[in-house]
Amino acid sequence: MSRALLVYAAATVLSAAPAGAAQPSASNWQACTALAADSAARLACFDQWASQQAAPAAPVAATTPPASASTWVQAGVAIPPPPTEGALAPPVFEIISPEGCRNPAHSDLSRFWELENDTDCGTFSFRGYRPITVSVAKGSSVNRQPSSMADGHTATDSVDFRTTENRIQLSVRTKIAQGLLTPEGGTRKDSLWFGYTQQSYWQLFSPDISRPFRTTDHEPEVMYVYPTDAQLPGGWRLRYSGVGVVHQSNGQSLPLSRSWNRVYLMAGMELGQRWRVQARVWQRINESSGSDDNPDISDRLGRGELSAFWNYDPENTFGMSVRHPLRKNSHGGSAKLDWLQTLGKGFAGGKSNLRLHTQLFSGYGDSMIDYNRRRTVLSVGLSLVDF
Repeated sequence: MSRALLVYAAATVLSAAPAGAAQPSASNWQACTALAADSAARLACFDQWASQQAAPAAPVAATTPPASASTWVQAGVAIPPPPTEGALAPPVFEIISPEGCRNPAHSDLSRFWELENDTDCGTFSFRGYRPITVSVAKGSSVNRQPSSMADGHTATDSVDFRTTENRIQLSVRTKIAQGLLTPEGGTRKDSLWFGYTQQSYWQLFSPDISRPFRTTDHEPEVMYVYPTDAQLPGGWRLRYSGVGVVHQSNGQSLPLSRSWNRVYLMAGMELGQRWRVQARVWQRINESSGSDDNPDISDRLGRGELSAFWNYDPENTFGMSVRHPLRKNSHGGSAKLDWLQTLGKGFAGGKSNLRLHTQLFSGYGDSMIDYNRRRTVLSVGLSLVDF
Protein backbone atom coordinates (compact mmCIF):
# COMPACT_ATOMS: atom_id res chain seq x y z
CA MET A 1 0.00 0.00 0.00
CA SER A 2 2.82 2.39 0.85
CA ARG A 3 4.58 1.60 -2.50
CA ALA A 4 1.45 2.51 -4.41
CA LEU A 5 1.08 5.72 -2.50
CA LEU A 6 4.71 6.72 -3.24
CA VAL A 7 4.40 5.99 -6.97
CA TYR A 8 1.10 7.86 -7.07
CA ALA A 9 2.69 10.89 -5.37
CA ALA A 10 5.68 10.89 -7.72
CA ALA A 11 3.42 10.59 -10.75
CA THR A 12 1.35 13.50 -9.54
CA VAL A 13 4.46 15.66 -9.33
CA LEU A 14 5.69 14.56 -12.75
CA SER A 15 2.35 15.20 -14.42
CA ALA A 16 2.40 18.72 -13.05
CA ALA A 17 5.72 19.50 -14.85
CA PRO A 18 5.38 21.41 -18.14
CA ALA A 19 5.58 19.17 -21.21
CA GLY A 20 8.63 19.59 -23.43
CA ALA A 21 10.87 20.89 -20.65
CA ALA A 22 14.42 20.73 -21.83
CA GLN A 23 15.96 20.03 -18.44
CA PRO A 24 14.41 18.34 -15.33
CA SER A 25 13.86 20.49 -12.26
CA ALA A 26 14.22 19.67 -8.59
CA SER A 27 10.39 19.47 -8.25
CA ASN A 28 9.99 16.49 -10.59
CA TRP A 29 12.95 14.18 -11.06
CA GLN A 30 14.05 14.58 -7.41
CA ALA A 31 10.64 13.12 -6.43
CA CYS A 32 11.82 9.87 -7.98
CA THR A 33 14.97 9.83 -5.88
CA ALA A 34 12.77 9.82 -2.81
CA LEU A 35 11.80 6.22 -3.71
CA ALA A 36 15.25 4.91 -2.92
CA ALA A 37 13.77 2.25 -0.61
CA ASP A 38 11.82 0.62 -3.41
CA SER A 39 13.88 0.07 -6.54
CA ALA A 40 10.95 -1.00 -8.71
CA ALA A 41 8.88 2.04 -7.77
CA ARG A 42 11.90 4.28 -8.29
CA LEU A 43 12.53 2.85 -11.79
CA ALA A 44 8.88 3.21 -12.74
CA CYS A 45 8.97 6.81 -11.58
CA PHE A 46 12.00 7.62 -13.76
CA ASP A 47 10.42 5.83 -16.73
CA GLN A 48 7.33 7.95 -16.43
CA TRP A 49 9.43 11.10 -16.11
CA ALA A 50 11.46 10.18 -19.21
CA SER A 51 8.34 9.58 -21.27
CA GLN A 52 7.17 13.11 -20.52
CA GLN A 53 10.35 14.67 -21.94
CA ALA A 54 9.92 15.99 -25.56
CA ALA A 55 12.65 17.09 -27.92
CA PRO A 56 12.90 20.86 -28.03
CA ALA A 57 11.18 22.31 -31.03
CA ALA A 58 13.54 23.54 -33.69
CA PRO A 59 13.66 27.30 -33.73
CA VAL A 60 11.99 28.88 -36.72
CA ALA A 61 14.68 30.55 -38.82
CA ALA A 62 14.08 34.16 -39.40
CA THR A 63 13.67 34.70 -43.10
CA THR A 64 14.30 37.91 -44.92
CA PRO A 65 11.63 38.58 -47.47
CA PRO A 66 13.04 38.82 -51.02
CA ALA A 67 13.77 42.27 -52.20
CA SER A 68 11.11 43.63 -54.46
CA ALA A 69 11.83 44.70 -58.01
CA SER A 70 11.59 48.31 -56.91
CA THR A 71 14.36 47.71 -54.36
CA TRP A 72 16.68 46.38 -57.10
CA VAL A 73 15.81 49.18 -59.45
CA GLN A 74 16.65 51.72 -56.74
CA ALA A 75 20.01 49.98 -56.36
CA GLY A 76 20.67 50.42 -60.07
CA VAL A 77 20.48 46.69 -60.92
CA ALA A 78 18.37 45.57 -63.86
CA ILE A 79 16.03 42.69 -63.04
CA PRO A 80 15.22 40.27 -65.88
CA PRO A 81 11.55 39.31 -66.18
CA PRO A 82 10.61 36.01 -64.52
CA PRO A 83 10.69 33.06 -66.92
CA THR A 84 7.39 31.96 -68.34
CA GLU A 85 6.43 28.42 -67.44
CA GLY A 86 7.32 26.11 -70.30
CA ALA A 87 9.46 28.68 -72.12
CA LEU A 88 12.92 27.73 -73.37
CA ALA A 89 15.96 29.32 -71.73
CA PRO A 90 17.69 31.92 -73.92
CA PRO A 91 20.73 30.57 -75.80
CA VAL A 92 24.22 31.32 -74.46
CA PHE A 93 26.78 32.35 -77.06
CA GLU A 94 30.51 32.05 -76.41
CA ILE A 95 32.49 34.89 -77.91
CA ILE A 96 35.92 33.70 -78.97
CA SER A 97 38.30 36.62 -79.26
CA PRO A 98 41.33 36.45 -81.56
CA GLU A 99 44.58 35.77 -79.77
CA GLY A 100 48.09 37.02 -79.97
CA CYS A 101 49.50 38.22 -83.27
CA ARG A 102 46.11 37.66 -84.94
CA ASN A 103 44.25 40.06 -82.64
CA PRO A 104 42.99 43.01 -84.74
CA ALA A 105 42.47 45.07 -81.57
CA HIS A 106 46.19 45.85 -81.70
CA SER A 107 48.09 47.85 -84.31
CA ASP A 108 49.84 46.41 -87.35
CA LEU A 109 53.33 46.97 -85.95
CA SER A 110 52.46 45.52 -82.56
CA ARG A 111 51.07 42.34 -84.15
CA PHE A 112 53.83 42.07 -86.76
CA TRP A 113 56.70 42.22 -84.24
CA GLU A 114 54.68 40.86 -81.27
CA LEU A 115 55.60 43.84 -79.14
CA GLU A 116 53.10 43.25 -76.30
CA ASN A 117 51.99 40.32 -74.19
CA ASP A 118 48.61 40.35 -75.93
CA THR A 119 50.27 40.02 -79.34
CA ASP A 120 52.64 37.21 -78.43
CA CYS A 121 52.37 34.06 -80.56
CA GLY A 122 55.27 32.22 -78.96
CA THR A 123 58.64 31.09 -80.26
CA PHE A 124 59.57 28.85 -83.19
CA SER A 125 56.32 29.29 -85.08
CA PHE A 126 56.64 30.27 -88.76
CA ARG A 127 55.23 33.63 -89.78
CA GLY A 128 55.30 35.70 -92.93
CA TYR A 129 57.98 38.35 -93.27
CA ARG A 130 57.93 40.13 -96.60
CA PRO A 131 55.03 39.31 -98.95
CA ILE A 132 55.06 35.79 -100.40
CA THR A 133 54.45 36.66 -104.03
CA VAL A 134 53.81 35.08 -107.41
CA SER A 135 53.54 37.71 -110.13
CA VAL A 136 54.11 38.55 -113.76
CA ALA A 137 56.77 41.25 -114.17
CA LYS A 138 57.40 43.44 -117.19
CA GLY A 139 60.74 45.26 -117.22
CA SER A 140 61.91 48.22 -119.25
CA SER A 141 65.03 46.16 -119.98
CA VAL A 142 66.66 42.89 -118.97
CA ASN A 143 70.26 42.17 -118.09
CA ARG A 144 71.42 39.75 -120.77
CA GLN A 145 75.14 40.05 -119.98
CA PRO A 146 75.72 40.96 -116.29
CA SER A 147 78.88 42.81 -115.30
CA SER A 148 80.65 44.12 -112.21
CA MET A 149 83.57 46.40 -111.34
CA ALA A 150 85.39 43.42 -109.82
CA ASP A 151 87.82 41.58 -112.04
CA GLY A 152 86.51 38.37 -113.55
CA HIS A 153 82.87 39.19 -112.76
CA THR A 154 81.57 39.99 -116.25
CA ALA A 155 79.66 37.37 -118.24
CA THR A 156 81.35 36.36 -121.46
CA ASP A 157 78.16 35.44 -123.30
CA SER A 158 74.84 37.18 -123.83
CA VAL A 159 71.62 35.23 -123.19
CA ASP A 160 68.43 36.08 -125.03
CA PHE A 161 66.27 36.76 -121.96
CA ARG A 162 62.88 38.39 -122.40
CA THR A 163 61.71 41.46 -120.52
CA THR A 164 58.52 39.69 -119.38
CA GLU A 165 59.11 37.05 -116.73
CA ASN A 166 57.64 35.45 -113.65
CA ARG A 167 58.75 36.68 -110.24
CA ILE A 168 58.46 34.41 -107.18
CA GLN A 169 59.26 35.54 -103.65
CA LEU A 170 59.27 33.41 -100.52
CA SER A 171 59.79 35.12 -97.16
CA VAL A 172 59.35 33.62 -93.68
CA ARG A 173 60.61 34.24 -90.16
CA THR A 174 60.48 32.73 -86.71
CA LYS A 175 61.00 34.12 -83.24
CA ILE A 176 63.82 32.23 -81.56
CA ALA A 177 63.86 34.05 -78.19
CA GLN A 178 61.97 36.70 -76.26
CA GLY A 179 62.10 38.62 -72.99
CA LEU A 180 65.87 39.01 -73.15
CA LEU A 181 66.15 42.61 -71.90
CA THR A 182 62.61 43.67 -71.07
CA PRO A 183 61.50 43.34 -67.42
CA GLU A 184 59.89 40.05 -66.46
CA GLY A 185 56.19 40.48 -65.84
CA GLY A 186 55.97 43.67 -67.93
CA THR A 187 53.43 44.34 -70.65
CA ARG A 188 55.99 44.58 -73.49
CA LYS A 189 58.51 42.04 -74.77
CA ASP A 190 61.67 42.26 -76.83
CA SER A 191 62.41 39.47 -79.29
CA LEU A 192 65.11 37.83 -81.39
CA TRP A 193 64.13 36.67 -84.89
CA PHE A 194 65.56 34.69 -87.78
CA GLY A 195 64.25 35.50 -91.25
CA TYR A 196 64.81 34.18 -94.73
CA THR A 197 63.79 35.72 -98.06
CA GLN A 198 64.26 34.20 -101.49
CA GLN A 199 63.40 35.95 -104.75
CA SER A 200 63.60 34.36 -108.18
CA TYR A 201 63.12 35.63 -111.72
CA TRP A 202 61.87 32.81 -113.93
CA GLN A 203 61.89 33.16 -117.70
CA LEU A 204 58.56 31.39 -117.95
CA PHE A 205 57.75 33.04 -121.28
CA SER A 206 61.00 32.05 -123.01
CA PRO A 207 60.43 28.54 -124.39
CA ASP A 208 63.20 28.92 -126.95
CA ILE A 209 65.81 28.91 -124.14
CA SER A 210 64.01 26.22 -122.04
CA ARG A 211 62.46 28.68 -119.56
CA PRO A 212 65.42 28.97 -117.14
CA PHE A 213 65.57 30.83 -113.85
CA ARG A 214 67.45 34.00 -114.72
CA THR A 215 68.52 34.68 -111.13
CA THR A 216 67.69 33.70 -107.54
CA ASP A 217 68.65 35.79 -104.52
CA HIS A 218 69.00 34.42 -100.97
CA GLU A 219 68.73 36.68 -97.93
CA PRO A 220 69.03 35.18 -94.43
CA GLU A 221 69.09 37.60 -91.49
CA VAL A 222 68.97 37.79 -87.71
CA MET A 223 67.24 40.74 -86.05
CA TYR A 224 66.65 41.91 -82.51
CA VAL A 225 63.54 44.02 -81.84
CA TYR A 226 62.99 46.12 -78.71
CA PRO A 227 59.51 47.56 -77.92
CA THR A 228 60.54 51.21 -77.68
CA ASP A 229 57.36 53.12 -76.88
CA ALA A 230 57.29 56.93 -77.06
CA GLN A 231 54.83 59.61 -78.07
CA LEU A 232 55.95 61.79 -80.98
CA PRO A 233 54.62 65.11 -82.32
CA GLY A 234 51.47 65.05 -84.41
CA GLY A 235 50.00 62.02 -82.67
CA TRP A 236 52.67 59.64 -83.96
CA ARG A 237 53.90 56.84 -81.71
CA LEU A 238 57.33 55.24 -81.82
CA ARG A 239 56.74 51.49 -81.44
CA TYR A 240 60.05 49.67 -81.81
CA SER A 241 63.76 49.91 -82.48
CA GLY A 242 66.20 47.17 -83.36
CA VAL A 243 69.42 45.93 -84.83
CA GLY A 244 70.18 43.18 -87.33
CA VAL A 245 72.74 41.48 -89.52
CA VAL A 246 71.94 40.25 -93.03
CA HIS A 247 73.66 38.33 -95.82
CA GLN A 248 72.45 38.61 -99.40
CA SER A 249 73.79 36.70 -102.38
CA ASN A 250 72.68 35.04 -105.61
CA GLY A 251 74.43 31.73 -104.96
CA GLN A 252 76.30 31.81 -108.28
CA SER A 253 79.88 31.08 -109.12
CA LEU A 254 82.13 33.37 -111.12
CA PRO A 255 81.60 35.40 -113.18
CA LEU A 256 77.98 35.85 -111.95
CA SER A 257 78.59 35.75 -108.18
CA ARG A 258 77.14 38.75 -106.30
CA SER A 259 76.98 39.14 -102.50
CA TRP A 260 77.31 41.51 -99.56
CA ASN A 261 76.91 41.50 -95.77
CA ARG A 262 75.44 44.32 -93.68
CA VAL A 263 74.61 45.36 -90.13
CA TYR A 264 71.69 47.70 -89.71
CA LEU A 265 69.66 49.76 -87.26
CA MET A 266 65.90 50.03 -87.61
CA ALA A 267 62.87 51.72 -86.06
CA GLY A 268 59.14 51.94 -86.68
CA MET A 269 56.35 54.35 -85.80
CA GLU A 270 52.64 54.60 -86.50
CA LEU A 271 49.73 57.01 -86.50
CA GLY A 272 46.63 55.19 -85.26
CA GLN A 273 45.63 52.29 -87.47
CA ARG A 274 46.08 54.20 -90.74
CA TRP A 275 49.76 55.04 -91.12
CA ARG A 276 53.02 53.29 -90.32
CA VAL A 277 56.57 54.30 -91.20
CA GLN A 278 59.69 52.16 -90.90
CA ALA A 279 63.33 53.12 -91.43
CA ARG A 280 66.61 51.25 -91.76
CA VAL A 281 70.18 52.44 -92.10
CA TRP A 282 73.01 50.00 -92.67
CA GLN A 283 76.74 49.66 -92.97
CA ARG A 284 78.32 47.13 -95.26
CA ILE A 285 80.80 44.72 -93.69
CA ASN A 286 83.94 45.28 -95.72
CA GLU A 287 85.56 42.48 -97.68
CA SER A 288 89.03 42.15 -99.12
CA SER A 289 89.45 43.31 -102.69
CA GLY A 290 90.14 39.78 -103.81
CA SER A 291 86.82 38.43 -102.48
CA ASP A 292 84.56 41.43 -103.15
CA ASP A 293 82.11 40.59 -105.95
CA ASN A 294 80.69 44.10 -106.20
CA PRO A 295 82.82 46.92 -104.73
CA ASP A 296 80.35 49.68 -105.62
CA ILE A 297 77.17 48.00 -104.39
CA SER A 298 76.57 50.49 -101.53
CA ASP A 299 76.56 53.39 -103.98
CA ARG A 300 74.03 51.54 -106.14
CA LEU A 301 71.68 49.80 -103.70
CA GLY A 302 71.99 52.49 -101.06
CA ARG A 303 72.78 52.77 -97.35
CA GLY A 304 69.32 53.45 -96.00
CA GLU A 305 65.66 52.75 -96.68
CA LEU A 306 62.47 54.57 -95.67
CA SER A 307 59.10 52.83 -96.07
CA ALA A 308 55.60 54.21 -95.49
CA PHE A 309 52.25 52.39 -95.61
CA TRP A 310 48.76 53.83 -95.66
CA ASN A 311 45.70 51.74 -94.85
CA TYR A 312 43.29 53.59 -97.10
CA ASP A 313 40.42 51.39 -95.92
CA PRO A 314 40.15 47.84 -94.50
CA GLU A 315 40.58 46.38 -98.00
CA ASN A 316 43.30 48.54 -99.57
CA THR A 317 46.84 49.39 -98.48
CA PHE A 318 49.25 51.63 -100.36
CA GLY A 319 52.98 51.61 -99.74
CA MET A 320 56.09 53.49 -100.82
CA SER A 321 59.75 52.59 -100.21
CA VAL A 322 62.79 54.70 -101.05
CA ARG A 323 66.45 53.66 -100.91
CA HIS A 324 69.30 56.18 -101.05
CA PRO A 325 73.13 55.97 -100.99
CA LEU A 326 73.30 58.79 -98.39
CA ARG A 327 76.37 60.18 -100.12
CA LYS A 328 76.89 63.24 -102.29
CA ASN A 329 77.43 62.71 -106.00
CA SER A 330 75.99 59.18 -105.81
CA HIS A 331 73.54 58.19 -108.51
CA GLY A 332 72.15 55.00 -107.06
CA GLY A 333 69.05 54.22 -105.06
CA SER A 334 65.53 53.20 -105.98
CA ALA A 335 61.84 53.88 -105.39
CA LYS A 336 58.98 51.39 -105.12
CA LEU A 337 55.20 51.79 -105.03
CA ASP A 338 52.85 49.03 -103.82
CA TRP A 339 49.08 48.55 -103.86
CA LEU A 340 47.72 45.57 -101.94
CA GLN A 341 44.01 44.79 -102.24
CA THR A 342 42.40 42.19 -99.95
CA LEU A 343 40.83 39.20 -101.70
CA GLY A 344 38.07 37.12 -100.11
CA LYS A 345 37.56 36.35 -96.44
CA GLY A 346 39.81 34.62 -93.97
CA PHE A 347 39.04 31.75 -91.63
CA ALA A 348 36.03 32.27 -89.32
CA GLY A 349 35.03 35.32 -91.35
CA GLY A 350 38.14 37.35 -90.48
CA LYS A 351 40.30 39.35 -92.83
CA SER A 352 42.00 37.34 -95.54
CA ASN A 353 45.79 37.30 -95.88
CA LEU A 354 45.58 37.04 -99.67
CA ARG A 355 46.19 40.21 -101.68
CA LEU A 356 46.09 41.34 -105.27
CA HIS A 357 49.53 42.94 -105.43
CA THR A 358 50.48 45.63 -107.93
CA GLN A 359 54.02 47.01 -107.74
CA LEU A 360 56.04 49.59 -109.66
CA PHE A 361 59.82 49.62 -109.13
CA SER A 362 62.37 52.00 -110.59
CA GLY A 363 66.08 52.18 -109.85
CA TYR A 364 68.99 49.91 -109.00
CA GLY A 365 68.95 46.56 -107.25
CA ASP A 366 65.72 44.90 -108.24
CA SER A 367 67.89 41.78 -107.96
CA MET A 368 71.50 41.18 -107.02
CA ILE A 369 72.54 40.48 -110.60
CA ASP A 370 71.04 43.86 -111.54
CA TYR A 371 72.68 45.79 -108.69
CA ASN A 372 74.43 48.15 -111.13
CA ARG A 373 71.73 48.24 -113.82
CA ARG A 374 68.93 50.75 -113.65
CA ARG A 375 65.53 49.57 -114.81
CA THR A 376 61.79 50.00 -114.25
CA VAL A 377 59.57 46.99 -113.52
CA LEU A 378 55.78 46.74 -113.31
CA SER A 379 54.44 43.55 -111.71
CA VAL A 380 50.95 42.25 -110.96
CA GLY A 381 50.22 39.08 -109.00
CA LEU A 382 49.06 37.49 -105.79
CA SER A 383 50.70 37.94 -102.40
CA LEU A 384 50.25 36.27 -99.04
CA VAL A 385 51.00 38.72 -96.23
CA ASP A 386 51.56 38.26 -92.49
CA PHE A 387 50.23 34.72 -92.24
